[in-house]
Amino acid sequence: MVIAWSTPGAALLITSLPGVPYGEAIGAFIVCNALIALCGLTGGFETIMRRVPPALASALLAGILFRIGLEIFVAAQHQTALVLSMFFTYLVVKRFASRYAILLALIVGTAVAGGLGLLDFSHFNISLAKPVWTTPSFSLSATISIAIPLFVVAMASQNVPGLAVLRADGYKVPASPLISTTGIASVLLAPFGSHGIHLAAITAAICTGREAHEDPAKRYTAAVWSGVFYLIAGTFGATIAALFAAFPKALVVSIAALALFGSIMNGLANAMHDTRQREAALITFMVTASGLTLLSIGSAFWGLIAGVLTLTILQWRRA
Repeated sequence: MVIAWSTPGAALLITSLPGVPYGEAIGAFIVCNALIALCGLTGGFETIMRRVPPALASALLAGILFRIGLEIFVAAQHQTALVLSMFFTYLVVKRFASRYAILLALIVGTAVAGGLGLLDFSHFNISLAKPVWTTPSFSLSATISIAIPLFVVAMASQNVPGLAVLRADGYKVPASPLISTTGIASVLLAPFGSHGIHLAAITAAICTGREAHEDPAKRYTAAVWSGVFYLIAGTFGATIAALFAAFPKALVVSIAALALFGSIMNGLANAMHDTRQREAALITFMVTASGLTLLSIGSAFWGLIAGVLTLTILQWRRA
């Protein structure tokens, strides 16, 4: 099980937090995550996820990751030598020692970036993060403008695709305990500024793929190491941010794309396997990959809705 800080939630807060007192924002975080915990404890989320066809879940995963995978080719327009060196290193090492393809691509990319003068460590310094308590306060306006939208985004953009990732790779896990546990943990951590930790989607896709381990029963080690590095990243939060800022954007997006190639392939293969659900899976993939945002809800949610509607209409016609 891989848990992640909600990136879609952070993106939502960029537009909704300005003008809201910080104590009220913390109160909204608590309300949002209490609703998530309630979904898990009542079993409502499990009921919904049981009705999502496997092909649509795989297409949802592929659509989410596809947009990230494309970034390597966009980056090649601006840093051609850097991206191509990483890409061909990945291919060559993949041919002979696939487990080390990503690591060596990162090493070669860093060396090339250094040779091209693209590394800038002028703002890099080492510092430790410290937890700061904020007493929450509750208001109706913050609940409506922050808590409810954040709840929808967390469920649609994190928990639904996160569970889809696990089930698409063959891990038949129960949804309710996961959602309730992450919801309760998020309530407890909210006073320290955490707007929510939920099921990981992209990170989980890396940890559950064949690249993590040939034996599916031993891929848990990737999740364990992911947790270790999360702890390090949290402890040295400002330092890690400065380190990423020192690397060129092309290197960061390229290594992320290369790491997700396997998950994208598996998602597309599973999505198109069942001919009866192929068209609905394609619609799910296309809407999700489009980046569509409506009512402040991301494309993962709308992709799933579009796929379910397509499948319902097509199956009704055949019936």
